[in-house]
Amino acid sequence: MSTALNFAAVEKGAAHVGAQLVSDVSLPALVLHRDALEHNIRWMQDFVSRSGAELAPHGKTSMVPALFGRQLAAGAWGITLATAVQTRAAYAAGVRRVLMANQLVGAPNMALIAELLADAQFEFYCMVDHPDNVAALGAFFAERGLRLNVMIEYGVVGGRCGCRSEQEVLDLARAIKAQPALALTGIEGYEGVIHGDQAESGIRAFAGSLVRLAVDLQNSGAFDIGKPIITASGSAWYDLIAEEFESQDAEGRFLSVLRPGSYVAHDHGIYKDAQCCVLHRRGDLSEGLRPALEVWAHVQSMPEPGFAVIALGKRDVAFDAGLPVPLLRYQPGVLPAVGEDLSACKVTAVMDQHAFMTVAPGCGLKVGDIVSFGTSHPCLTFDKWRVGCIVDEQMSVIETFETCF
Repeated sequence: MSTALNFAAVEKGAAHVGAQLVSDVSLPALVLHRDALEHNIRWMQDFVSRSGAELAPHGKTSMVPALFGRQLAAGAWGITLATAVQTRAAYAAGVRRVLMANQLVGAPNMALIAELLADAQFEFYCMVDHPDNVAALGAFFAERGLRLNVMIEYGVVGGRCGCRSEQEVLDLARAIKAQPALALTGIEGYEGVIHGDQAESGIRAFAGSLVRLAVDLQNSGAFDIGKPIITASGSAWYDLIAEEFESQDAEGRFLSVLRPGSYVAHDHGIYKDAQCCVLHRRGDLSEGLRPALEVWAHVQSMPEPGFAVIALGKRDVAFDAGLPVPLLRYQPGVLPAVGEDLSACKVTAVMDQHAFMTVAPGCGLKVGDIVSFGTSHPCLTFDKWRVGCIVDEQMSVIETFETCF
């Protein structure tokens, strides 16, 4: 007689409210610290509001509807997303205003948006940068008796998407005007592709050009709404974009929208460095963002003196913009959970399920110990997880969340 074993599906890092990270959660686990998370949401909302702009956080960073809800409750104007599928996921979670900072291309993707537009309460904007896309969108939505809000994307040579010259922008506006199913509602750009020694001056010039183009389009009657949207800003240069929009009096004529996303979790790498630059440029900011995102994992093996293998790898943490950063060591099962500094240790390589870490003298690290790691580039850490947990100061799980990648 055979016996069938039935196992419920268990996601890695799954936890329950009330669980203790050091004793009750299967590691590795994706962890958000509540206090830092709430601080970051308040900080950015306050910064953007004081700049005379609106905030549409880029949701593709986390794709966590629970975070979208927190951001909207704190005053965000809407949520920025990158794809039609992401937009549908956000809509299912209750988001009713989406700025898709990307082109809507392909009939199946257009169909997803058309289905959502059947809800009169849903407000959607997407980008266009080429007459072919304008023609395809115009035909698709005209056939369905719908009108689609579009914004012209303005880019830079060698950058990403977007019209490459001001003349292309003006020509595209005329193409949009010829499509009754399209409404031109604003202009958009992304400054994060501007690099080099003169990046700051280049970004200021780009933002100024964006505003001037918006004024030209408005003066020519190209826009189909009274107060068009002007939007830019990733997570590194949002202060420059805000300053340029203010200096060009964009608030008076346009709805200025900033779109940083990584601020919600922040990091211990590229965005930590970018935030230091923001604070250096803006002496009026006494405090910046706080890293809220960590990945926790066990010490799996210590096969050689001064060398530890951690049960954490490329399947669990971003490695494109820097390796994970050892933060604190915790003793498994020991409460209260008090961490010991591991900043003298260093991750030197990651494999699929392993990280190699040098162990500084005197650390006393043991197999089975728990290590918290900071990350660089939160976007590519979030997308390796389906579930995560939010913890309080005692490292107790107070909330769990799902991602929707």
